Amino acid sequence: MPELPDVTIYVERLRALVSGSVLERVRIGNPFVLRSVAPPVAAVEGRVVQDIGRIGKRIVFHVADDLHIVVHLMIAGRLKWRDKGKPVPKKLGLAALDFASGTLLFTEAGSKKRASLHVVRGREALRVHDRGGIEVLESSVADFGGALKSENHTLKRALTDPRLFSGIGNAYSDEILHAARLSPLQLTRNLSDDDIARLHRQTVSVLELWIERIRDEVGTGFPEKVTAFREGMAVHGRYRQPCPTCGSPVQRIVYATTEINYCARCQTGGRMLADRALSRLLKGDWPKTLDQWEEPTSAP
Repeated sequence: MPELPDVTIYVERLRALVSGSVLERVRIGNPFVLRSVAPPVAAVEGRVVQDIGRIGKRIVFHVADDLHIVVHLMIAGRLKWRDKGKPVPKKLGLAALDFASGTLLFTEAGSKKRASLHVVRGREALRVHDRGGIEVLESSVADFGGALKSENHTLKRALTDPRLFSGIGNAYSDEILHAARLSPLQLTRNLSDDDIARLHRQTVSVLELWIERIRDEVGTGFPEKVTAFREGMAVHGRYRQPCPTCGSPVQRIVYATTEINYCARCQTGGRMLADRALSRLLKGDWPKTLDQWEEPTSAP
């Protein structure tokens, strides 16, 4: 799922391309993507896009007459800038927004269509799409700590909860926790003041680092390689590859359709965190420490 760094660059490039331009037409390629009926999608046609913004992981087109188009990419949704009038792709296409300077295609890979487009009128209707999480890049340590400790969850769950923090998902939470040297399964209410300050500092640092990296990569073009697995990440998507800090193999915990990536030596004092599926299968053979994991199996 595109997270805060990717969505930020989408917003920046769209602002440069279409802010102040007339949205000439909206073409819906897959009726499932349109999740609102009033006002109708035709209401935004022929109106000026006044600005582009972000609400969490959602991209918002602020259109004249207090109209707003809310695009949620979910996991596999992507935006592509193409020549004006480009057809909506038959298999992956969801919608197209036509401007004088080009066409913005909204696509989604995979069979599960989760991405969405809403048209709303007024700020109150727009606030419905705000899950309420704080903007970490604008937060103080006190605000950050207050959000963390408002509920008692694991750090991984807390960082990815849109009610607590805006725009952070699975990929960057892994990177943040590695940078902060904290276990993804540590409970939020057990954090010390120093832990909270370090986690806040690293959250801001990691997000700003990747915003700058993606900004440099995209330049004056348009984001074409939006992915959760990026070259240069420390642990996310790097299972069994060496940790860039200590060289130990990156570990993972699999939960249903998601996973946690972490370095046992850097984050958990060498302790292996139990993977539900694998630890149940192996039972007593599941290694409890990184040293046990790396030890060769004794010959019978």
